[in-house]
Formats: sequence, C-alpha cells, structure tokens
Amino acid sequence: MKQGMCDLSHISLFGCYFGTFSVATYRATSTLLTFPSKPAHCTDNKGDPALKPALDFLLIAPAHHMRVKNVSFTNLGLSAPILKTLSNNNYDTPTPIQLQAIPAVLAGRDVVGLAQTGTGKTAAFTLPILHRLAASKPAQGRPVRVLILSPTRELATQINNAIWTYSKGLGLQSTCVIGGVPIRKQQRILSQGIDILVATPGRLEDLVAQRSVRLNQVETVVLDEADQMLDIGFMPAIRRILKLVPQQRQTLLFSATMPKEIAALSQDHLTNPIEVSVTPKSSTAERIDQTVVHMEGASKPTAIFKLVQKHEGKRVIVFTRTKRGADKVARKLVAEGIGADAIHGNKSQGQRQRALDGFRKGNKLVLIATDVAARGIDIPDVGLVVNYDLPNVPEAYVHRIGRTARAGASGLAVTFCSPDEQKLLRAIEKLIKTSIPALDADGTPMPVQQQRFTEKTGDRRAPRRSGKPSQRRWHKSRRGKSGGGKAKSA
Repeated sequence: MKQGMCDLSHISLFGCYFGTFSVATYRATSTLLTFPSKPAHCTDNKGDPALKPALDFLLIAPAHHMRVKNVSFTNLGLSAPILKTLSNNNYDTPTPIQLQAIPAVLAGRDVVGLAQTGTGKTAAFTLPILHRLAASKPAQGRPVRVLILSPTRELATQINNAIWTYSKGLGLQSTCVIGGVPIRKQQRILSQGIDILVATPGRLEDLVAQRSVRLNQVETVVLDEADQMLDIGFMPAIRRILKLVPQQRQTLLFSATMPKEIAALSQDHLTNPIEVSVTPKSSTAERIDQTVVHMEGASKPTAIFKLVQKHEGKRVIVFTRTKRGADKVARKLVAEGIGADAIHGNKSQGQRQRALDGFRKGNKLVLIATDVAARGIDIPDVGLVVNYDLPNVPEAYVHRIGRTARAGASGLAVTFCSPDEQKLLRAIEKLIKTSIPALDADGTPMPVQQQRFTEKTGDRRAPRRSGKPSQRRWHKSRRGKSGGGKAKSA
C-alpha cells in the first residue's frame, strides 16, 4: 500500500449501524493510517460507546489521502426514512466531505468542514442534523433547535429547499428568513413553531430585535460559507448572534477557504472541533481548465460577446466587480441578441429569483452576477465561468470558478485581465499556488517572456528586443535619479 493511501474495503464495521460496535483502531500520522490486526472497542473520551457510526479514522484522514471502496449512505448510520428519501432522489454514494462529516455530526462533535463549492457540503451537515432531530421529540411550543446561518439569500433558500427534500416523512418543520421579502409573513411562520431556522444574519437580527424569535434552546449552530460572511462584513453580527445561543451546543463551520479570521472564529466558538477537509485551504477544482486573457479594459465588452458566442448553447456565468458593471454587461449582451440577465444586491428578491429560475431552466443561458449574489447559485450544468473583472479578494476567485465543474463534471474558467488588474492577478496566483495560463487579447498563447514583463510592469505590451530606449524614457529616468533638472548627455 502506498504511503498516504488506505484501503478501507476490508473493514467489517461498515455493516454496523447503531449502538455499540467494534472498529479498527488507528495510528495516524499526517499522511498515513495503519490498522492493527485486532479491532478495539470504540469509545469517546468519557469511556462510553461512541454514538452511532463514529468512524474515527474517517474523521481524521483527509479524503485526498484515502481510497474507499463500496461505501454508500447505508453504511453511515442514517435512519431508514432518510435513506429512503436519498434513494428516491438517486443519491447512493456519499461525497468525500459527506463521508467524513456525517459520522462526526452524528457523534455530536463540533466540526470545521473545509471543501470547495459543489462538493456536497449542504447534505454533509443537513442529513446528520435531521437524523438527530427526528430521534427526539421537540419541546413544547416547538422552539428553534437548529440555526443555520448563510451569507446570501440565494444560498439560504437553497439550503432550506434541501432540508425540505431530505426531511420528508420526519415530521420536522423548517423555514428560511431572509431580507428582501416582507417580514410579517416570516413572523407568522415563526410564531407557529420551527425546528430548523435558516437565516441571513441581517434579517435574523431584525427578528430578534422585534422579539419574533428566541434562540435560547438552540442545540446546533451551522455557519455555512463562513469565509463569504467574512468578506461581506457579517463577522460582528455572527459574534453577536452566537452570544444569544446556549454555550452548550454543537457548532458546525463550513467554508471553501480558511482565512486567519475564520480560524480565529473557530478557536473562539467551537469546542475541540474535528477538521474534515477534502481540499487544500485555498485551491481550485482540478477539473477546471483555467485561462487568463490580457487586454485593455475598453476591449472587455467586445471580448465577452465573442466569448459567449463561441460557447453558444452552454450555460455561462459572468462575474463583475460592481452592480453597475453587471447591468452594463447584461445590456450589452441583450443588445447583441443574447439571452442574459443580471443578479446583484440592488435587485429585489423577486427579480433575483426570476433571473435564477430563467437561468436554471435554460430560458436565458447567460447570468451576470456580483460575488455576493452568486454564492447561492447551485446549477450543475454551468460550462463556462468568466471573470469579467478580477475580484478584490483573492479567495473570491476560488468561489467564482467553483460555479462550474460541479458534481464531478469538468468546466472552463476564463479571466479578463486589464493592465490595472495585474496586482490582483498575482495575488490570486499566489493564493492558489499556480500560474494561470495566459493568452493575449487575440487569443494566442502569450510567450513566457512577455508574461513576465506583463507581471512586472502591468502593461501587456512586449518589451523591446532591439534598439535603444526612447529619449523620452531616458530623460524621465535621469530626472528621477537626480531629483530634477535637465538631463545631460554622456
């Protein structure tokens, strides 16, 4: 067996479901798991049998170091109604993040989940939460027992829809509270009693201030896309909300990247968390073909039209830095006869939902979005992602291109880079630890020498290969060194 790989197919514990069971104990290093010949009894730190299938070796082993054969959801200890629902929806095999996170959540542990978008993070925490809630009766009045915080309205809606799908037949109630819609309807639903509350931080604080919801009986808190909440500026609100829930709780934090601030949040509010990770801290999916095209900013409108035309028939998401920029690109494409719509924070929730529905159904194959609005987009057949503008935050690049190559598919990501965006490009390449292949504005591969010159100067023009520098450039250099005055000839 190669170092860093472990074949778990021979371990008999996958036939176990509930209560006390035997597992192979482990001895782990950072890259290698070894198993003794005799299994040992698995207990928690109090000496009691570990809850349900608490597969310790799965919790500590990064998925990219593991090869697991013939593992399905039935092996993870989920209840029969949930397994039936998964089967009805053709979900048979757990993804790596689900394989690691589900046993940990079932065991009641705090979890830090690090995985790229499109890897099944939502099911990784919703399935074990539903299992645990269904096993116990709600208190009188049905108080909120699970709080899930999301950075955007679209993502919150997506999570709530997933809960509805997975919780059929369990007798649990959930709702989603977000901004952009009337608050009174949300207050009426909350007054009837809710087991699971999915919320954006701003609307939740509004409801708490109006005494429409209490969080004093919350058992589990989930912070989904925590890095995006940091980017938006929600961290102060998150810390205020965490003060309102009981200290004795289970906390699950999921993120595509792990900035220092998120690590600090985990340290402050999670108790001895298990980290489950299926990707380096800031990386991009291997199945995404990435390219950067160097061009002047004024050339971008024509370039986006030609690129979309070239990929006619594919779903395309175009990212812009500003709301105004998103509208401008949408108008340009519509004027050229291409079905396109924009989604950003200035749009009403109804407009945003209609744009997403049209994109999902294929009525309009191009969606132009800002980073904040796009986090909740979960559409499997996006063939192309275009960074019309480079993001100010390098981590946003990882999230952007993660909209393609979802659920095991492949995808293409093209970035337009103007001279004034070179520093942003360098920051992204430093983050993902790779150099993105470069093209010139005409689509031809950019020579390595020219790429280096571009990175150094912020100018896409190639350096002079012969002849003398211009007199104007020479004079400027001399003046800069002498502090002024007329340059002298040699």
